[in-house]
Amino acid sequence: MNLRQVFVSVLMFGVAGLLLFMYLQAWIEEQHTESGEKLQQQIINQDFTLPPPGTPRRAAWSRSAPPGLSNHEMSISGGRHWRGKADPFGVVTVSLASQLSDQQKMSESSLSQFRGVYLPPALHPLNKTLVKDGKWKDVDSAQEKRRSFLREFCKKYNSRKKLRAHLMQLVSRIYVEDRHKVLYCEVPKAGCSNWKRVLMVLNGLAASAHNISHDDVHYGKHLRKLDSYDLKGIYTRLNTYTKTIFVRDPMERLVSAFRDKFEHPNSYYHPVFGKAIIKKYRHNANEEALKTGSGVKFKEFIQYLLDSHRPVGMDIHWEQVSKLCYPCLINYDFIGKFETLEEDANYFLQLVGAPAELKFPKFKDRHSSDERTSAEVVRQYLKELSKEERQLTYDFYYLDYLMFNYTSPIV
Repeated sequence: MNLRQVFVSVLMFGVAGLLLFMYLQAWIEEQHTESGEKLQQQIINQDFTLPPPGTPRRAAWSRSAPPGLSNHEMSISGGRHWRGKADPFGVVTVSLASQLSDQQKMSESSLSQFRGVYLPPALHPLNKTLVKDGKWKDVDSAQEKRRSFLREFCKKYNSRKKLRAHLMQLVSRIYVEDRHKVLYCEVPKAGCSNWKRVLMVLNGLAASAHNISHDDVHYGKHLRKLDSYDLKGIYTRLNTYTKTIFVRDPMERLVSAFRDKFEHPNSYYHPVFGKAIIKKYRHNANEEALKTGSGVKFKEFIQYLLDSHRPVGMDIHWEQVSKLCYPCLINYDFIGKFETLEEDANYFLQLVGAPAELKFPKFKDRHSSDERTSAEVVRQYLKELSKEERQLTYDFYYLDYLMFNYTSPIV
């Protein structure tokens, strides 16, 4: 055998070896994919439902779909946000497995095989045994009307659409106060700073709400959120604690947020939001404005809000309540309104058995010398917008207007 034949033989053996390696690698990947898909399908087929309150523990987990909902409809989705005017609410299926930490997965090992959970729409009657006097009759009547109105709204819209979302996303804005068993969903610009002060007092973290600074409220991390608990902790609290949400007329809330974040010095909103807004929506912006992000005009802010290709993302201060607190998916026991904040809040404190001396604070958290954002103030800001911009802004908060029975503005 000459040198040329040896070289050709070695080359052929090398090519054959490479082809064999590539075949084996492809075969292994195919087997791995098929086994993964089979395992995923087994998990999906074992979806379970959460029982209504009062179900005995041994009968708590049911793998059948609720009436009117097929097993196919209970499949899991990646938690997409609603965009536009279409209704985002409906029967909810929630992804859990991807949200649990390793420690939580170990503590919930008996549940880790399950992929999703259905939260049934159960409305609890308010427990009024701790209310001491009869002066709350009108407040209670208004409360029952709000609960009934929201309930009927959600029944109507739930029957038309299906929302799929992560459980941790649903509860990410909810604060927990364990002593009095309270869950409070934070809606910025609707009294949330003072509500956090009250929760800190209820939890024994402060003697008085008046002694807690703005920074302690928002940056002190004294309060736990519901998404910091494991699956069992979340489920137990959702079904046994008194859940409350306080809302505000959407346009008033929007204008209040703009005034707070853009009309006063702010080391976060000006450089992060202001610079991006001015750069995209202000023609011939000067160098100082582009550098600092200060001086954003309300019309520019609205252009950003309505832009489907925003230069910077959304923020909780002007996000829709429907996306912050999911009022048709989490059945809130108490619906307060900023327009009747003091009486609603103090009635709620009675309901949960708060100390008699604890009253909801009346003071304005920041910019106390500024006029409060009222309907008249909102009208002045809306004059800066075209009729089309006013209509589109209303459309943006369309669901918030409907579900909390606010009167739509004259646009």
